[in-house]
Amino acid sequence: MLEFDKKKLDAAMAVDAPPRFPRAKSWLIGGGALMLVLGGYWYFNGAGDSGADKRANAAPVRVAMVEQRNMAVVERSLGSVVANTLVQLSARVQGTLESANFKEGQFVKKGDLLFQIDSRPFDAALAQAQAVYARDQAQLRNALRDKQRYASLRAQGAISTQQSDTSDTNADVMAATVAGDKAALDMARLNVEYTRIRSPVDGKTGPILIQPGNMISSSNGTTAPLVMIAEIRPVKVSFTLPQSELSRIQARQQVKPLLASLDAHDARGNALSAPVDFVSNMVSNQSGSIELRATFPNDGLTLVPGQLVNVTVQLDDIPHALVVPRDAVNDSPSGSFVFVVKDGKALDVPVTVLADDGTNDAVAGDGLAAGDMVVAEGQLRVTPGGAVRVLGKPLGATADPKKRRAL
Repeated sequence: MLEFDKKKLDAAMAVDAPPRFPRAKSWLIGGGALMLVLGGYWYFNGAGDSGADKRANAAPVRVAMVEQRNMAVVERSLGSVVANTLVQLSARVQGTLESANFKEGQFVKKGDLLFQIDSRPFDAALAQAQAVYARDQAQLRNALRDKQRYASLRAQGAISTQQSDTSDTNADVMAATVAGDKAALDMARLNVEYTRIRSPVDGKTGPILIQPGNMISSSNGTTAPLVMIAEIRPVKVSFTLPQSELSRIQARQQVKPLLASLDAHDARGNALSAPVDFVSNMVSNQSGSIELRATFPNDGLTLVPGQLVNVTVQLDDIPHALVVPRDAVNDSPSGSFVFVVKDGKALDVPVTVLADDGTNDAVAGDGLAAGDMVVAEGQLRVTPGGAVRVLGKPLGATADPKKRRAL
């Protein structure tokens, strides 16, 4: 009985116990599948994106091609328009201002009648001077007759030498008196003429400073101005350059005249330019600069006295210069340099700036040649030898930096 139960128990235990080998095999299969999944994920999401990460880390830049051409050495300055002639018109005689024969701001010609002063007192003075002159002329003629008569009597011995000398003296005195009368008469005529104030130049009038009806009087021998007349055809533009450029100015003038170009245009849209016709004979000890002037015809009245204009003057030429945009040149404690793009990397090349015209620079450097691509925009993200990603087409050396888009 006991033996029977033990056998049944052993059989029951043998049926309920799970096999060990099949369970271990399933674990191995599951682990291998997991490794395959993780490896695929790493491959497609890690190793597959490494190139994109490198491209994303490259600095985005825009480049410009290095050009080799003649480069003009220019200086820029702020100039002011100066009237060719500026006249302060004042009265030369005192009296009541009767009329003004022009409108404020009107163009007048030399000799035009502008103001009329009451001339009646001066007409009366002229008539008086004429009368005195006529009287003394008559007395002079009588004295000359007496002189001739006494000279004849003296020759005959009929009169004394003293009487003859007295007649000669009287004639000389009357001659001097007539000469004085003639001067007074001329002055009276001038005063009458001064009552008619005429324009001394061709120009444009300003505001009338003393209106008709007012009494013109002198103070300390001078009278207040009536109007200002500015000759603005032609006009001059005055500007200064640093004294350090004096040698270039002098050397350029020996070859050909300096040409001053303005940022203003005429009615046809042409830029205004004229040769420099004046260089000052001294350097300002306050600013260390020298004054230059150029005369412009100003037929279209584009320029107005007192107007400020930007002036550009070409002082020299650099033949066969390497030209890059000004923005491509960077500064460092060791000097200027540019980033040259080669094989997707930016190499810093030291350069020397020979000329700067405000838009482009003429440079010289051992590692720079015509046709090289230099970084013109985006230098802040570039490191020497670092990878770069070029955006768009190369910019020209003459491209206007105002028209470039910011990165």
